[in-house]
Amino acid sequence: MLTNLTTNPIHSGALSTRASDSDERLAYIALALIPGLGARRLAALLSRFGSASAALQHTSHPPMDAAAALIEKSERDGIEVLTPADERFPRQLRSIPDPPIMLFSRGRLDLVALPAVAIVGSRDHTGYGRDVARMLATAAAHAGIVVVSGMARGLDAVAHSAALDSGGTTIGVLGNGIGVVYPAANRELYDRVEGEGLLLSEFQPGERPTAYSFPRRNRLISGLASVVVVVEAAKGSGTLLTVGAALEQGKDVMAVPGPITWNTSDGTNQLIRDGADPLLEVGDLLAKYSHVAREVPATTGAIGPPPCTLSGNEAQVFNCLTVEPRHVDLIAEGAGLPIGTLLGVLCGLELGGLVEQIPGSLFRRVLRTR
Repeated sequence: MLTNLTTNPIHSGALSTRASDSDERLAYIALALIPGLGARRLAALLSRFGSASAALQHTSHPPMDAAAALIEKSERDGIEVLTPADERFPRQLRSIPDPPIMLFSRGRLDLVALPAVAIVGSRDHTGYGRDVARMLATAAAHAGIVVVSGMARGLDAVAHSAALDSGGTTIGVLGNGIGVVYPAANRELYDRVEGEGLLLSEFQPGERPTAYSFPRRNRLISGLASVVVVVEAAKGSGTLLTVGAALEQGKDVMAVPGPITWNTSDGTNQLIRDGADPLLEVGDLLAKYSHVAREVPATTGAIGPPPCTLSGNEAQVFNCLTVEPRHVDLIAEGAGLPIGTLLGVLCGLELGGLVEQIPGSLFRRVLRTR
């Protein structure tokens, strides 16, 4: 148990240990393992005693064995343990409010030094949201911008996958320890990000997720990026917690507008009303990175919801389509329409330049270009 603790506000550099030798590093990790310590109290200890080794002398039952075991097991599993004193600790996360006191990484840690965008959104998204997230992540990848997201199902997974599919890179920030795949359905994505990108977590390897861990993760997602893009979010969505963290960190927030009749657009439309930058086309995002981004193809599509002139059936069918071809049977199932009715609607959408038919009874959405 710690004695004589203070709760002085954290200040820049307060989390850096004074010495860099292995004993001091071990002492710091032991301090970080004390339950309930947190960034502020740890900073106060280091400030008061001058080093982790000295501070550890003022604790009862210091967990030195646990710290040594954590380092040994992490190294054996290919996981890097990062303290703020380490040169490879992400620079962006040193100065955010409530900075992490320790991080664990597996994969390409060099990615944290590259320009990055956070693309986040609803788990229960629409086809429109999926298409937009994929298009933005693809454009970011082509421009040499790292895509950061939270490895959740839904639009997080879409953004990670699209970045890798486009030959780009991505950082998955976990709400649990490395080695735990959550949700289980993301196993293939987890393996891809681990092998081609970077997994990052402030939770110890093997630690299971909790309701508390995901809001904690969100501040790291925004902290790693220059811009946070919200594709879809309902009111009260956990995605909006990332926006709150981004605003506290002084980051730019962009939101994709959507129809006022969709609950998945309630949060994004409200963000725009409250001052977030509307993201109407890929160029709006790339303009934020004009000093670092590579040039992207001019055919990148514009972003927008289904045209408001569509009828109910037309909007329903349009929402079931993606930029990737889908078989007519899948479209009928998603739209809940008889094949005869569906084919008539698709014909009208095709004549309107919104849908393209491909041999094999396949249809795909035509993205409008600007």
